[in-house]
Amino acid sequence: MGTKLQCNKCKDIIESKDVHHFVWCKCGAIFVDGGDEYCRYGGEIEDIKFLDEGDDDSENKNRDRS
Repeated sequence: MGTKLQCNKCKDIIESKDVHHFVWCKCGAIFVDGGDEYCRYGGEIEDIKFLDEGDDDSENKNRDRS
């Protein structure tokens, strides 16, 4: 599945899905890289929320509408 993070500044949810799949959030405060092979992330720690599988806010919102 990869590593999934949420930016506490812009609330963007980002995920690295493969090796060398480097992804920035919309505001550029955090990044993630590595997919399932390794986890590399950056930014100020207070700007990063680590998400578990199934902890995606947008997915939860869509489920609430059903």
